[in-house]
Order: sequence, then structure tokens, then C-alpha cells
Amino acid sequence: MPLKAFTKRFIALLFTVFSLSTFAQETTFEKGKKYTLAEITVNGNTNFSEQTIITYSGLKKGSEIQIPGEEISNAIKKLWNSNLFNDIDIYLLKVEDNNAYLEIRLADLPELNEVKITGVKKGKRESIIKENKLTKGVKVTENLVTTTKNYLVNKYKKDGFYNAKVNINNVEVIDSLQKSRVNMVLAIDKGKKVKVQDIVFTGDSVLTEKKLRKAMKNTKKKSFFNLLKRSKYIKDDFKEDLTSVVDKYKENGYRDARVISDSLVNNKDNTVTLYVDLEEGEQYTFGDISFIGNTVYTDDQLGRILRIKKGETYNGVLLQERIADNTKPDANDLTNLYQNNGYLFSTINPVEVNAEGNVIDMEIRISEGKPTYFNSVTVRGNDVTNDKVIYRELRTRPGQLYSKANVVRTIRELSQLGFFDAEQISTDFKNPNPNEGTIDLQYGVVETGSSQIELQGGYGGGGFIGTLGLSFNNFSIKNILNKEAYKPVPRGDGQKLALRLQASRFYQTYSFSFTEPWLGGKKPVQFSTSISHSKQFLYNPRTGNADKDKRFNITGISVGLAKRLSVPDDYFTLSQAVSYQHYDLLNYNTGLFTFGNGYSNNLAYTIGLSRNNTYNDPVFPTGGSNFSITAKLSVPYSLFNNVDYSALAAERDEKVDVRDNPNNNDFVRNNAAARVSEIDQERFKWLEFYKIKFKADWYTRIVDKLVLRPSIEFGFLGAYNNDRGVIPFERFFLGGDGLGSYSLDGRESIALRGYENQSLQPIDENGNVTNDGGSIYNKYSLELRYPITLKPTAKIYVLGFLEGGISHNSFRDYSPFNIKRSAGLGLRLFMPAFGLLGIDFGHGFDTVPGQGNQVSGWQTHFIIGQQF
Repeated sequence: MPLKAFTKRFIALLFTVFSLSTFAQETTFEKGKKYTLAEITVNGNTNFSEQTIITYSGLKKGSEIQIPGEEISNAIKKLWNSNLFNDIDIYLLKVEDNNAYLEIRLADLPELNEVKITGVKKGKRESIIKENKLTKGVKVTENLVTTTKNYLVNKYKKDGFYNAKVNINNVEVIDSLQKSRVNMVLAIDKGKKVKVQDIVFTGDSVLTEKKLRKAMKNTKKKSFFNLLKRSKYIKDDFKEDLTSVVDKYKENGYRDARVISDSLVNNKDNTVTLYVDLEEGEQYTFGDISFIGNTVYTDDQLGRILRIKKGETYNGVLLQERIADNTKPDANDLTNLYQNNGYLFSTINPVEVNAEGNVIDMEIRISEGKPTYFNSVTVRGNDVTNDKVIYRELRTRPGQLYSKANVVRTIRELSQLGFFDAEQISTDFKNPNPNEGTIDLQYGVVETGSSQIELQGGYGGGGFIGTLGLSFNNFSIKNILNKEAYKPVPRGDGQKLALRLQASRFYQTYSFSFTEPWLGGKKPVQFSTSISHSKQFLYNPRTGNADKDKRFNITGISVGLAKRLSVPDDYFTLSQAVSYQHYDLLNYNTGLFTFGNGYSNNLAYTIGLSRNNTYNDPVFPTGGSNFSITAKLSVPYSLFNNVDYSALAAERDEKVDVRDNPNNNDFVRNNAAARVSEIDQERFKWLEFYKIKFKADWYTRIVDKLVLRPSIEFGFLGAYNNDRGVIPFERFFLGGDGLGSYSLDGRESIALRGYENQSLQPIDENGNVTNDGGSIYNKYSLELRYPITLKPTAKIYVLGFLEGGISHNSFRDYSPFNIKRSAGLGLRLFMPAFGLLGIDFGHGFDTVPGQGNQVSGWQTHFIIGQQF
């Protein structure tokens, strides 16, 4: 307890003993004699009943007590510990025969009425009250006052306000209520943030001050260049940095280096100068390194993991990392070598056995213990998700040899499901038995909302767009007829079902998809299928509305299988799909489709290879990589359909010249246009193409939670037969937020922030913008991400980005580094019910094709349901 409160209680206890002794002189009182407690009375300023106070004290009428003695001392302690009373005294009123009469005099502790806080912004006051539990009615004890004051002072010091002061004053409330109450006045004077003017080292001769300051990750001297690391002084961070300075010496062979003293001097300009006095010692090298106690692995095998040779400069930090690197759960170190192969109870200790001549001989002493097996593996916390969905993802099973790598991998797999909060997946090892070589493991999960609703409206593509989407990511189709399972929908089997409706004046699209991640329930073979139907209406420039007599309908279906591979490793997935789309045009004449009344069929086979080992949170990965390469291939019809596409191409070129020649009369030109349409209908009756795409992302933690994400993308749409040409479908449209409104004909909208949607179109041989998308594109992206919060209810992170990309129609014009560049800032918000939402502010540094010499400038992009 605080010293002040303890002193007060101690004085009260002494006063009580003194009081009893005083009364002893006035009565026939024998010190140390036992008396029968005949009566207890209560006096003082209190709202509690006499019986309640006597009950709190533990004294009982009729019991035997010693005066003075332990019973009275305990009664005072109990009354103090109740945190209800103040100024507690116990008096001996009189002694008659063998009977003692006591009086308890006390006053209630005051209750808190109101809290007034000065010195901070209004928005911060509520959190101060909540964090310190300063609620109305709470008893105002010395402990409450002291704890609140210390908490606030330490809080502001951690934020760099080294001279922060807090004064707490309690003002008695005088009113008609017969209750002791006070108003608390919290006067906070944070002062200015104290910055580090300089860090001065003495005793350093081997390492430069620059290297020593660099080793201090948290404490930086005041400098214009320290943008990421502010130069505020925080005592705890400074102490941590002193350890880092010593470690820096150990990395360079100076194992005896130490900080002799450190001090702080306050400067007049509200800065401090830090002084650090060092003793470097002498440099050491590694001598002989021997392994003791190893039977499972040979010295050579262990030496290849340790990777330290005789004669190398001594590095204590590196030695510890090679034995057990606590910063990386999957590190290539000796501890993981044993623990990944069942030896959970193994211990590895490096011991210096000789240090003569500054050469350190080491013994790596190993206690291997017995191989450890999982006795039981359980999961708790899954209230919605069925056990089978979780257990099939576990890499640890009862009877299996313990492996730390499998435990880490299981955590990753559970987080990737998207059904649980990735930040709260835990492992609880129970009942370790080194003698028997067994252990129990329990995974803890916290369910999170995995279903999403998309309800949005906005202006784009020349009109208002309304979208309704329902995505059930933990669906149970077997319970679809079970009324009791609708809470609000059948859930728990890990299946995905999605419905999406989108409509505007110019188009309508409806889609349904279903995915079963474990087809048959025994192997990770994913089955997926989707059905979609779209209607697109031609824009009428005269009325500004859609002309529903001129439409373009698309109906499609696809079925796919994806299998997790075991080689090269089980992060790889091989996917295959067959898809069919039927395109039906009615009076739909555009530059892209010359056959306004006609149709096309798209039967294609898609094969893809991907590898994803990102961890752990799929919304905010902090490490690993994700890459994929896919090929979408149609049937090469021109090999066997007996159509002379070379002749058709020559005829088409001839007819195009006739059609575009203004010297020809309308009849001739119209006949030529009609023939071009017939030829294009023949060319694209069954689409013939191949489409290659590649994408790769890497995630690297830079410092703390700051994550770097570089990314690269490439796509190419080609033709088997050049006379038949590249199809007008399946093209790439670059620019904007990647949420283009007309993604109906197989086209892909590629995001490139800082430019308007689909604005980066290829230029033809005449220098004109094609507006038909590109057949080649590439894109580079670099992002820095930092999380604001990763709580399950809402995950928020900010980002900064650099991007660049370009699209073309042929390799003849293609230059992968002649790109359109941009940079900007963004914010992402993920809520389980709505998916990912975000906003980006991007600045395009280059001109947009067809828009003169004006650079794109600042653009605002809204992100819905898409991750970048």
C-alpha cells in the first residue's frame, strides 16, 4: 500500500494501543489479561449501520479478547481493508468485573461526486476517467489518488513529456445529503515534449558514435532527418537502447563491454543531453566449439546449423540467435532443429570453458530428453464453425511427433480460413510429461463475422450504379433445408456461397457462385462453380440514356478444381477450370464489335499454379509471399475448321479500305462495312486465344509493425493464328481503382491509382487512343503499411504507395519500363460484415493518352471489397 496510507494506519494502531493503556489507568484493567467482550458501540460520521460495522470488524459480543491484543489489531486491519472507512479508532470505555466495553469511532471514506480535468483536450478526458475508474460513487482512498497520479505521470512520460506533472485536489461537497462526498480536480501539466539534443558517449574508441547511435533504435538525437524516429526522450526506451549498445559491441567481439554510467542533463531549451560512459574491454575471437550430449545429430550436422568457425570474431548476439532466435518462430537454429523433430524438452546452453589469450573456447551443452508426442489435440472457442472444418486444417494430431514448425503452420492455416480473428489464435500446452514424452495441446480461437453484405450506390460509367451482394464465407449447404440452422443462414461447414446483383441505366449483371474447399471431406481439393448473366445496353448520345433495343447479353458458367500440392512444398496449389460464355449482340454496333447482330462463344480451359505462404492475418499480412501464374486457353479451332483465315484477313483489309474511303459512295461503303461484319462474325464465332497472367507480392516487416509490400503484375493476350487476330474480348483496361463498371466481356480492370478508371489505353500506329483495352500490360507497386488497430471488430491500416504501369497492343510497341507513374496515401478499413473498404489519394505524374500534355494530377479512389 502507499506509504502515506500505511503510516496513517500504523499511527492509528499505536493510538489505539495508547488509548487502551490510558483507559487502563482509570479502570481496574490488567494488561494482557483476557476479558469477555460485553458490549460494542459505534460512533462517528458514517452511513453504515452499527451492526454492519461490527460485522466488518470481526469482533463478536461474548467472545474473549486480550487487551491490548491480536483481536483488536485484526479488527482495525479489517476495517481498513474494506476501503470504506477513514480515521478508525477503538477505545476501551470501561471494565466491570471480567467484562470489557469497547467503542469503535470512525468516519466513512468520501465518495467521488464529480471529476474535473484541466490541461488536456476535451476528447481525452473521458478516457482518463475510464482508464483510472473514476466513476461516480467510488470511494476516494489514498491509494486511488496515488495510483491515478502515478499512472498519468508515467503515461505522459512514455509519450515524451518528461516533465509532466499531475496535481489532484479533493474538494468536500457540502449539501443536504448526509453522505461524505468530494469533487476531484485533476490538474494536468504535460509541459512540452522533451527532445534529445545530443547523445554523448565517453570511453568509446573502437566503434564510432555514429554506429552507437544507430544501434539505439528508440532514442534518437534531434535531427531534421529523423522523420520516422522522433527524438523524444522516454526513460524506458533509453534503458532498452543501452542494452542494444552493449549488444552492438558483443556483435563485434567485445563481450566484456558494459555501460559504466548514464546521466541526463536538462538544457534551457526544453531538451536533454544524454551522457553514456562505456567500458569497451578487449576483442575476442571464437576458439574451439564442441558439442556435448548430442546423440540424435552429429557434430557436423549441428555445426552446419550453428555456422560459426574457429577464428571468427566473437559475436555473442549471433551465437544466441543460432541457438535460439526468439524473433523468428521458423528460424534455422539449433533449438528449432530439435523441436521440429520431436524434442520439445531439449535444452541447449552455450558455456565458455576457456578464454585465455582473448580466444573463447565454447561447449554447446545439449540435453536432448525423450522424443515428445501429442497426447491430445483440442480446439476451444469455435461456437459456429464445426469441428471437422478446423481439425482437417491441423498439422498436429494425437500420437504424432511434436514439431514446432507444424504448430506454427497450423496457426497460419487457421488464420487463413478467415473465420477467426488472426490476432487471437493461441496455443496452450498442457500436462507436459518429460518422463513419458507426452504433451497436450489446445488451440484457442475467437470466432469473427465471416459473412459479408455489400450494399452500395455510386456514380460511374455515365450513370448511377446500385449493387447488392451477399457473401457467406462459412456456409453449410447440407443444412439449407433445415429451418433451425438459419441463424440467420446455415453456417459452420466452411463453404462459400455468394450472390451479387448490380444494375445501372446501361447494364445489369447477376451472378451466383459456390465453393467447397474440401471436396469429399478427406483431401484439400477445392471445388468451385459459378453462373452469371449480364445485359449491357448501348449508350444513346442523342438522349443520354440507354437504348434497350441495342443490347449485348452474356451468359456464362464455370466449374473448377484446385488441389494443394505436396511438392516442391505444400504451399503450392494447382488449379484448373473449364468455362463457357455465350455473347449475344442485338444492334450493338461499336468500334469493338463490327458484327452488331451476331454472337460469339468462349469455351476455355484455365490452369494456374500459385504459392501463398503469407502470415498470419490475411487482411494485414506481416511476412511471406504470394505469387500466381495462370494460363487461359481456348480450343485452337483454326487448326481443324477448314476456314482460310489468311484469305479472310486479306479480304477484310481490302473492305476496310473501301469502307473508310470518303470518296466512295454510301452504297459501296455500306456494302463494305456489312462484309467486314460478316468476316468478323466468322472470325469470332468461336473465340480463339491464349491469355497468360503473372502476379507476385512480398511482405516484409521493416520495423515494429511497419510492413513493406512490393508487387509486380504482367498480362498478355495472344492469338494462335495471326490472320485470325487478337479477340475483342478478355482485354486489359489499366488505370484507376480497378473496379471498372463494365467488366462484363471477360475484360479485366487493372488498378493504377493516380489515374482515372481505364484511362491508360494503348495508342495505335496512327497515334490514336484505341479505347478497346490492351493485350499486354505490366504494373509495379511498392507499399508501406502500418496498422492503426487490428481488433476483430474493425481492422484499420494506413499506407503509402508508389506505382507504375503501361498497356499496349503489341510487343512491337511494348516497353516494360516506359510506365505511367503515381504516388499517394491511403486508408483501409476491414469490418467482417462489409469486407474491405478504403480510400486512396493518388497523384499521377504523367500524361493520359488522348488528353494532351496535362498530367493526371490528384485522383481520389474508393476501394470496396478489394485488397491492394
